[in-house]
Amino acid sequence: MKKIFIILSLMVAFGLAEDINATKKAKSIIDPVYQLPIDKYQKFSTQVVLKNGKKIDFVSVKSMMNFYFHTQKYPQFGAKSRTDIDKMYVKSFLTGKKIDAKNAWYVFGSRLVGPHGDDLIPLASDMEVKLFKEKYGGTKVMRIDRFSAGLIRYLDM
Repeated sequence: MKKIFIILSLMVAFGLAEDINATKKAKSIIDPVYQLPIDKYQKFSTQVVLKNGKKIDFVSVKSMMNFYFHTQKYPQFGAKSRTDIDKMYVKSFLTGKKIDAKNAWYVFGSRLVGPHGDDLIPLASDMEVKLFKEKYGGTKVMRIDRFSAGLIRYLDM
């Protein structure tokens, strides 16, 4: 009887230990540019895939573009310049759909504030742009090839 009690006690103790560990929050992924937790701003999150296979998550388009224009500031990822970037992904703000950053439309100058202030809001189609502008406004719509380091610096002021 004593052995059964000890075995049951150990099972309960280990079971409780597992429950305690399961309730601990997993460490958040932190944006390398703005040092903000990505999981807190999922609607704005973006991702870069390097040619070396590493995936880097960002809190917003502005953060990702800061990385793009200043890749050399982040040697921990193994990229020396933007030519080391293989793919960039954004999420449509309205649908959450992951899309290639080259195929997205970006709204500049809306009333929507990103995780780190003014930002470029990605959308998947002309229809989404129209719907977004009706709700949040916007002064300009552009593609990623029109972005410049100066624009990103301006958004960071």
